[in-house]
This record gives sequence, structure tokens and C-alpha cells, in this order.
Amino acid sequence: MSDRRAPGSRSSGFGTGAFRGFSTMRGGLVDHRMARRATINEFHRGRLGREEVCDAHPELMRAARSVGKPTNTPCPICAEDNLVLVTYVFGAKMPAHGRLAADDKELAAFHRRPEELTAYVVEACCQCRWHYLVRAIPIGGQRGRRQVG
Repeated sequence: MSDRRAPGSRSSGFGTGAFRGFSTMRGGLVDHRMARRATINEFHRGRLGREEVCDAHPELMRAARSVGKPTNTPCPICAEDNLVLVTYVFGAKMPAHGRLAADDKELAAFHRRPEELTAYVVEACCQCRWHYLVRAIPIGGQRGRRQVG
């Protein structure tokens, strides 16, 4: 991944509704649509080359092919394939490289954890290796409920 942007992107039909019941009040949801749009525009204007925007790490591509959530959104670079979404979770008591959330059930389990975590949703094109960070979502931080009576 290059240092000019984070991996992954947006606009893949993935809304915050996919996280119903997940509080975004703690740290706030961070959406990267504007930066994504600027990168795509720069590519289409010829100011960025394909090798600069289609440089996904092989591990991200492997995750996209095996557990990526398909979308109906065509790749904004090659338009040859639809984008897939891959979600990684980082936080305390997690491996330094984070954990791949394979499905919504696993993501919900992360959300129930007591420590505060962050889910990073990345879009990727398995055809041309485009990738962009869609959004960062605070999850976890759930405290046990006190029993009454």
C-alpha cells in the first residue's frame, strides 16, 4: 500500500445500515468518500497512473477473493469487475496485523467485546487490484449489563 492513501474505498452499496445497533457515538464513523473521489478523478485526468492506484497487497487480494462481500458497484478504475468489501478489525488485545472479519456474525462478536475496537472496511477489485479505505467504524466497548433485582 502506498503512503498517499489508506487501502480500500467507498460507494459499494455499503451503508451504515449494515451496522444496525452498532454505536458510532464513541469515536465517530470516519468516511473517506471525498478522498476516494479525488483519487479516482486524478486517475481519470491522467495525473495518477494505474500502477499508482492499483497496488493492493497480495494478502488483501487473497482476502477479497475468499471472504470479500460482493457488491453491485463496478470498479471505478477498470470497470471490468464489481468491487468487494473486506473488513479488518484492530484494537487492544488483537494481533498487530488485526483480524479479518469473515462475515457479519463475526463482526457482531467483535462488537460485543469489552475493549474498544475499530473496523476498517476496504473495497477492492480482484481484477485490477484497486483498493481504497471505505470507512473506519468504532465497534466494541460493550460493558456488561447490570442485573436488576
